[in-house]
Amino acid sequence: MPATPIPTFSVFLPQVATSYSMLKEKAALIENLGFDGLWLIDHMWQGGPDVDCFEGWTALSALAEATERLRLGLLVTCNSFRHPALLAKMAATADHISGGRLELGMGAGWMEEEHRAYGWDFPEVGVRLGQLEESLEIITGLFKNERTTLGGSHYRLLDAPFSPKPLQDPLPITIGGAGKKVLLSLVARFASRWNCPMPDAHRMAELIEALDRHCTDNGRDRREISISEQTAVVVGRDRGEVAAKHELAKTMIGGFVDLATMAVIGTPEEVARGLEAKTNVGVDDFAILFGDFAMEDTLEVFASEVIPALRHGR
Repeated sequence: MPATPIPTFSVFLPQVATSYSMLKEKAALIENLGFDGLWLIDHMWQGGPDVDCFEGWTALSALAEATERLRLGLLVTCNSFRHPALLAKMAATADHISGGRLELGMGAGWMEEEHRAYGWDFPEVGVRLGQLEESLEIITGLFKNERTTLGGSHYRLLDAPFSPKPLQDPLPITIGGAGKKVLLSLVARFASRWNCPMPDAHRMAELIEALDRHCTDNGRDRREISISEQTAVVVGRDRGEVAAKHELAKTMIGGFVDLATMAVIGTPEEVARGLEAKTNVGVDDFAILFGDFAMEDTLEVFASEVIPALRHGR
């Protein structure tokens, strides 16, 4: 029987209601505390249309210069926002800037009001998944081939050159979403990691089973694909601190996270047990949205007490 993977931990940190200097300081803290990675978002706004929100790829490239070890990505890039050839060039550039630390997160897009506000088409989900499929074909083709041609239904390339290639070969692709029929088939074909969104985490076992079937159909070893979960965490050193952090989380993320059903809440020991239960289902990577948007004391207690508890003996 293969050894159980050692879980990895990244911070999911929407770059909203902050300054760039504060975001850079937070990234340095996350790196110094020993987290594996940092995920930003790819949205024009979050938490309200009038809240400050930096563009994700620009911020990511700046943080690539400001850090040395962290894996960096967007959870996930909205396929609608950029032509895939442009996105491939952006990703290759960011991989060079970071010294080979980029994680290319990809998704079909879901926020209709954002698309409407900025003039992006928002077709039905089947069309968006078809667009995502062609984008993945283009991006992986550009990364691999000297010239790429594709005459698709949504995008067309004709003998397109692409240089330089990413430093990483292959550059790891994370696909986010929970569609059993189409999206997980794209994971089986293109991804090195699948990220399950918070609202679908309760279906993890059946979704992994579906991914297993798609891997079999595509001749892929499912063990090559990391199983990642987008996870909300509220942690405090004692019951009083847990209660205070819980109240803060209601204000900061309660508008888009159902804390009662989606969050792991408690002391370090309780949070470790909650996350361990997820690893027992098959999760080996966590993209953690902290309920207080990753305040320093929260990051420190998680890094010093929760991570070692989950990695002990693995």
